Amino acid sequence: MKWQAVAVVLGLTNLLPYTAQAATCSMDKALFSGGGRSVEVAVEIADDAAERARGLMFRRDLPQGSGMLFIYEHPQQVAFWMRNTLIPLDMIFIDARGEVRHVHPMAKPLDESSVPGAAIGDPAPERLMVLEVPGGDAARLGISPGMVLSHPGIPQQQARARCS
Repeated sequence: MKWQAVAVVLGLTNLLPYTAQAATCSMDKALFSGGGRSVEVAVEIADDAAERARGLMFRRDLPQGSGMLFIYEHPQQVAFWMRNTLIPLDMIFIDARGEVRHVHPMAKPLDESSVPGAAIGDPAPERLMVLEVPGGDAARLGISPGMVLSHPGIPQQQARARCS
């Protein structure tokens, strides 16, 4: 595109749409990229109402580098809680393009307070996915807002980081 060439010449590359190399994706892996790094997390999928309702309740452990990926049928506003969840979790909220929009660190076991899927003032609070990982894992792995997820559960025509 002509405007892309102009943006590069003028040093305005931050205005260009983000495009990553296509990743080799599988349902059991969440592949994050951004900030010059790549992170892979082994995931279990919760993609129906019953699986999402149960989530990680009653589990006594969750290995580092693994988690549960909640996938919704369409983007929507979401909130989570820790009812019957026995281990601390980080919650990573992802939009329909695969962008990490919000990370809630160290949710407390058994806490029934609502954890919103969007930071205050987020102009697009709808989420397609939520990844729960062991508490502290998001920081340990370097997963932060702005990173992008490559996963076959993201509609590929709008994904910021497509699957090959």
